[in-house]
Amino acid sequence: MGAWRYKALESDDGFDTINYIEDYIEDNYSSSDKFQLDLGKLIQRLQDIGALGKSFDDIDFYYDNTAMALVELFFIFKDDGYLHYGNGNEIQEGLKLRLTEFKGDKLALGFLLRYMQDMINEVPDEDGERESVELWRDSNCFEEWKEHLNMLAKRLEQELK
Repeated sequence: MGAWRYKALESDDGFDTINYIEDYIEDNYSSSDKFQLDLGKLIQRLQDIGALGKSFDDIDFYYDNTAMALVELFFIFKDDGYLHYGNGNEIQEGLKLRLTEFKGDKLALGFLLRYMQDMINEVPDEDGERESVELWRDSNCFEEWKEHLNMLAKRLEQELK
């Protein structure tokens, strides 16, 4: 599964999401200017590169982890005022100084909430079971994962109010 704990950012897929966001920042902003991240634009970019489903019928373990990692990063910024993840590196240090806001409109927040709810409700894929739920159920962290997922969904609901 490529995960060492229950959070998406504690997995290989979570690191992929971080790399995609770092690439997005590099492609769209100069290395010295301050900037804001827009959740809706990040979602679109992740869909365009195949890291996130284009519809809720596109159910995939990787898409679920990407959505969850994006929510985790959004709330890291909301809680701490800057992005931090992993062991830190030059990119993170630069982001601390340059990233001024990580905003999400109702459409983007609602999209991610639906992803979280579909995982919570175990909406199945075409094979009859959602792979992310199936894999986590077979792990020793299923309850922690489910609790974390519920917490993320509740926080998204609060953001939408």
